[in-house]
Amino acid sequence: MKKILIACEESQAVTKEFRKLGFEAYSCDILDCSGGHPEWHIKGDALTEAYSGKYDLMIAHPPCTYLSVSGARHLYNKDGSINLERLKNQNEALDFVQKLMDAPIKYIAIENPISVISSKIRKPNQIIQPWMFGDKAQKSTCLWLKNLPLLNPTDIVEKGEFFEFISKKGEKKKMPMWYYEALQKAKSPGERRTLRSKTFKGIAEAIAKQWGDYITNLE
Repeated sequence: MKKILIACEESQAVTKEFRKLGFEAYSCDILDCSGGHPEWHIKGDALTEAYSGKYDLMIAHPPCTYLSVSGARHLYNKDGSINLERLKNQNEALDFVQKLMDAPIKYIAIENPISVISSKIRKPNQIIQPWMFGDKAQKSTCLWLKNLPLLNPTDIVEKGEFFEFISKKGEKKKMPMWYYEALQKAKSPGERRTLRSKTFKGIAEAIAKQWGDYITNLE
């Protein structure tokens, strides 16, 4: 039985899809899991697990707080100078991603939104959207792959609704409705990050089915 690590995942969205297909999959995060299966969750350092030599495949979702392009504006202070603390956090986040990529696991996928990983480490192998896998939503998701094929779209649907608004600068802008609704539900910055980082069900199913079949049929 193939052993799979889903690193930096407390929701267990991907873990549960692999489990449905009979794989021995485990989520790992410094947070308790919210997916309802603590017996499949390892609370602790993802790098410790990644370097343990126990896994055939790793899907990793490193925190994007200091990596996303949308947060890059916080790298500079109002006077234009570099925010040194923010720069330090970004460098540490990039180092974490690089160590995940270098883990001694044959098959690896790193998932993140549009981020500085592309410019600081390497460009992603693929950019996917939930609407390519049956969920009517827009959320650009980059994949950095090691020994894995690109994901094939399973059910291309509409891109979903958008919430239009006027920014503080008076500019007309819009955001995906799912994200707007998540912001309204969130009661704290931490909860907002968790809701924002959700893995859509269609993508989770495609990851488990396509990559699970791939690593199984090769050996």
